[in-house]
Amino acid sequence: MDDHDAGRRGGHRPRPGEPGTAAGANRYLLVRTFAPAAAVAMVFLLGFGLVGGWALAGRMLAPLTQITAAARRAGNGSLSHRIHMKGRQDEFRELSDAFDSMLEQLESHVAEQQRFAANASHELRTPLAISRTLLDVVRKDPARDRGELIERLHAVNTRAIALTEALLLLSRGDRGNFTRESVDLSLVAEEAAETLLPLAEQRRITLDVTGGAAQTSGSAELLLRMVTNLVQNAIVHNLPAHGTLAVHTETQGDTSVLRVENTGHPLPPERVPTLTEPFQRGTERVRTDEHAGVGLGLAIVHSIVRAHDGTLDLVPRPAGGLVVTVRLPGTP
Repeated sequence: MDDHDAGRRGGHRPRPGEPGTAAGANRYLLVRTFAPAAAVAMVFLLGFGLVGGWALAGRMLAPLTQITAAARRAGNGSLSHRIHMKGRQDEFRELSDAFDSMLEQLESHVAEQQRFAANASHELRTPLAISRTLLDVVRKDPARDRGELIERLHAVNTRAIALTEALLLLSRGDRGNFTRESVDLSLVAEEAAETLLPLAEQRRITLDVTGGAAQTSGSAELLLRMVTNLVQNAIVHNLPAHGTLAVHTETQGDTSVLRVENTGHPLPPERVPTLTEPFQRGTERVRTDEHAGVGLGLAIVHSIVRAHDGTLDLVPRPAGGLVVTVRLPGTP
């Protein structure tokens, strides 16, 4: 029996890599030694990947969270909040800037509507009060001429309608959505002075209108409202008696100038910048007549001046009173 037959009867020989060989023993030791470490490393890498991915996703979506929070605050009525997102100029930054711009426009429109409501209630109070006074007079004196009463009521009602239309124009003033025409400020000043002359005489205030033509372009009704507010404000805030009020118009180069100067009580310089804000008054006063207001006269003037691309300057007089200067673009 040769070696070949003995091999067939005694079984197969161990192949390289099997446990019975040196290579198989080494492979077994390697698997047994490094498999647990490899498993731990895989678990660690998987956990690190999940945590890192979660953190990276949160960092990337943080701008979207800011925008969502701002949208919720705006939905609850808070329009003053802004995102002001920092960082590089990417899609989220562009979306944030667009959202801030939208909030600013919405806040401006809401404030404009609130100003319009306040201005309307302030300006319409005078003609309504005059109408009530006329009706009270005829009720107490039935023998009074009713034709004269009807004419005066018609004039007051016409004036109230024109004023309402002017306020509607004023609500669109910042966008310049009104018909422009050539207006002479000197003629407007004369009309306003003629309208308020009885009030000035009642308070024993000397009213003087001087100067020459001052052409500008704009809404005649709004400009008349502007000058009327300035003259009325100068009368009401003047000295109780023997005060003076000067209205002057002129042209300086390509600028039309209207200046209203009145005597009055000394005005603290620090209060001057606040006079054009709604519901602000320069001096304390007691007013019980139909001209009592809530401090919107100069605020309306300021809005009209801005709508006509002009400037408004207020300077207190050393002896008391105020000098108001309106500068508007002139026209040939």
